[in-house]
Amino acid sequence: MVSGHVRPNHFTFSSILKASASLSDLSTGKQVHSLAVKLGLASDNCVGNSLISMYAQSRQMEYSRKAFDNLFDKNLISYNTIVDAYVKSFESKEAFDLFHEIDDVEFGANAYTFSSLLSGAASIGAIGKGEQIHARTLKSGFDSNQCISNALVSMYSRCGNVEAAFQVFSEMVDRNIVSWTSIITGFSKHGYAERALTMFYEMLESGIRPNEVTYTAVLSACSHAGLVSEGRKHFNTMYSKHGIVPRMEHYACMVDLLGRSGLLSKALEFINSMPFMADALIWRTFLGACRVHGNTELARHAASMILEQDPHNPAAFVLLANLHASMNQWEEVAKIRKRMKERDLTKEAGSSWIEVENKVYKFHVGDTSHPKASEIYNELDRLVLKIKELGYVPNTDFVLHDVEEEVKEQYLLQHSEKIAVAFGLINTTRSKPIRIFKNLRICGDCHTAIKYISMATGREIVVRDSNRFHHIRNGKCSCIDYRITAIFSLFS
Repeated sequence: MVSGHVRPNHFTFSSILKASASLSDLSTGKQVHSLAVKLGLASDNCVGNSLISMYAQSRQMEYSRKAFDNLFDKNLISYNTIVDAYVKSFESKEAFDLFHEIDDVEFGANAYTFSSLLSGAASIGAIGKGEQIHARTLKSGFDSNQCISNALVSMYSRCGNVEAAFQVFSEMVDRNIVSWTSIITGFSKHGYAERALTMFYEMLESGIRPNEVTYTAVLSACSHAGLVSEGRKHFNTMYSKHGIVPRMEHYACMVDLLGRSGLLSKALEFINSMPFMADALIWRTFLGACRVHGNTELARHAASMILEQDPHNPAAFVLLANLHASMNQWEEVAKIRKRMKERDLTKEAGSSWIEVENKVYKFHVGDTSHPKASEIYNELDRLVLKIKELGYVPNTDFVLHDVEEEVKEQYLLQHSEKIAVAFGLINTTRSKPIRIFKNLRICGDCHTAIKYISMATGREIVVRDSNRFHHIRNGKCSCIDYRITAIFSLFS
């Protein structure tokens, strides 16, 4: 078209930019952007909105924001596109700042805006912001909007208040498969397997057909609760009853279920019987189970399979190193560290965060950057003395460093979960639960310590880790301590 001397217009550029985004072809996208600038069309709404979306899909939020700022006449689509882009990039603060800016323009927010913001609140566990958005949707007359109601169910469950999620779900007049799957997933992630399965059966009775995501939630619920026979039944009826062909994530759930239950040989048989080659996710799941049950031989096999498919993935190295470290095989740990260093591989650092008065505070291992750091650590020291009187014994097996026991105890004290809990105790009232969010799985020692802290303080503490929720009250956890497997890594 261009070589034929036909001048492209704003519709042409918008289509080509969408094509570049769908192919993740940032190089071509930038060339198209340059031509649009040259022809004076980059600030057109249609082109500008496509530029925002294209750069966002390539995780180039700086360029995405520039494209937004360069628009002469921003409309609601422009705002919705950049808000959604920030949300998907986990930059929720910027998304909420733009939402307040929308209030100052004449067109106001719509259902899509609210749904994106609710997703943003859910991604960082900011239930305060989520509640504010909920109130705004009611004032704006969106209380019966199905899309927003579904987003609310997801937001409340992902922010640690599954009962509020269930209340929103119960008040919905028109429910679809997304509504049902959201509440089933919520109960599953919170460890309420029986309620998740009950909702599943109620969904079937209402005439709603499950989909692949629904079955992932059902199988995950069975895995969290160790319901092996129940999980097998649902896996086998996916296709026979509903014509749903199991995908990789469904097989991963079954491997997790068998592995958590200690049926490692059954899990390996299951992997070998799969109709397609197991991917790295399957083998990582199996490797995690091997580490829990201390099976070094099978762990090595799983690690080799992962590295064969994805030689630059640090997860296999980390899990295998953790297994050797827990068995005091420090020479093997050193070899693995060396191999990781040679390949320039690093593990994601552990972090925890908490929302207090609509502001999110994030902590890392041994974090001293907060202005109240001394107060936080004083609170931690006081808590440790108190919970030791109640029977808490630091489990130094979760410190994977070859150091003295006293040093190991000090390492345990510096875990990000404990820092966040201490901060929450200092800065929240007794009437509210303390909600902690973590990017990795919760450390086993932290899980035990937080149970004792809940006894000592009379506070309810909710922890969302990368795998599930832990509702801890009066020394008991909703997970019933079922295979608390996470270990603080020596690479954190």
